[in-house]
Amino acid sequence: MDKNKPEYQSIDEYIHSFPEHIQKKLVEIREVIREQAPQAREKISWQMPTFVLNGNLVHFAGYAKHIGFYPGPSGIDAFKSELSKYKYAKGSVQFPMEEPLPVDLIKKIVQLRVTENLNSKQ
Repeated sequence: MDKNKPEYQSIDEYIHSFPEHIQKKLVEIREVIREQAPQAREKISWQMPTFVLNGNLVHFAGYAKHIGFYPGPSGIDAFKSELSKYKYAKGSVQFPMEEPLPVDLIKKIVQLRVTENLNSKQ
């Protein structure tokens, strides 16, 4: 690990390390995930906020120009058409900082991931 990068102990600590305008987006996405997955546990994994429910559920992260959301490949594949306006890859999507978060889409992705994880045999 890069010795110059902080090692976060909590999601609150992670969020508070950002400028206020980014903090607002991070708090918003965290609240949306909490609403959809109230039984999930929060932790820091890969130095990112992570929700865990029978394994990793979703991660998110703040950047200068976007919020990274990491629902894994299944979360991206299931919503490719709705995600097409965003930059995305196999298991991640970038929501531009200057646009409102697509709350309804995030809710649907988290609901899918909750269903998948609750139905998995881990």
